[in-house]
Amino acid sequence: MSRDTGRFTVLHLSDVHATESGLLYGAVDGLGRMARVGDYARAAGITPEVVVVTGDLAQRGEPGAYPAVAEACRRLGEAVGAPVLTVLGNHDDPAAARVLPGHADGHSGERTVDGFRIVRLDTSTGALDAQQLDWLAAVLADPSERGTILALHHAPIGSPMPALSRQGLANPEALLAVLAGSDTCAILAGHFHHALTASVQGIPVFVAPSLAYHQVMDAGPHAVAGHDSPMFSLVQFTETGVSSSAIALQTPEPLFTRPISPIPEKANHVS
Repeated sequence: MSRDTGRFTVLHLSDVHATESGLLYGAVDGLGRMARVGDYARAAGITPEVVVVTGDLAQRGEPGAYPAVAEACRRLGEAVGAPVLTVLGNHDDPAAARVLPGHADGHSGERTVDGFRIVRLDTSTGALDAQQLDWLAAVLADPSERGTILALHHAPIGSPMPALSRQGLANPEALLAVLAGSDTCAILAGHFHHALTASVQGIPVFVAPSLAYHQVMDAGPHAVAGHDSPMFSLVQFTETGVSSSAIALQTPEPLFTRPISPIPEKANHVS
């Protein structure tokens, strides 16, 4: 698809916080919201090449949630016609998560989609150990055709919220040292429950908002609070750059609706 359109599109989801039973905080159905992302993409005509879910798949690692997460990923992949790749977050249970597609033999890996290499890393401990960093260095030693997209839960930066300013990756310098001079064209992350765009060592960093709840940004310097505003991101790579757009699943009443006329093709002029 991207070869024809000139765009490589990633549906970037994060922080699902699925539960074994019931609703999170009595209101949140994380898996149902994954299905709603598929519905949204189809209705909007979005045809992604890949779906990336950057961690906190289950609430506090509830082991009974993972089979349902695996099924939700399968259904989402079928709905949008693209592979679904997942990484683990600090809420996730590495043992229970082995039932997820692509996790039976470990929680890091790589997959090439239309020339882009997507590398998944496991930051369920909040950091990257030496073994993962050595593996990543070996992978990056061989450049991919169109570049490498890194997916992990903890971004190598902090949040602008005072209460979350130290909640990024515990050892960002170690990761960035491995990425220096590599073909990494973007880092996709989650964890903060709010969208964030940054550049670190010239590499774009896109933190997706959460499907579970969105941070109350003015909760104060010593507190975090969430409100029911599920969101995901649409990341698009083109020949000239990359962009990320946060999209809300809520559908408030529009102020107006009007059709958009097709842009007429320019007439050919003969001099």
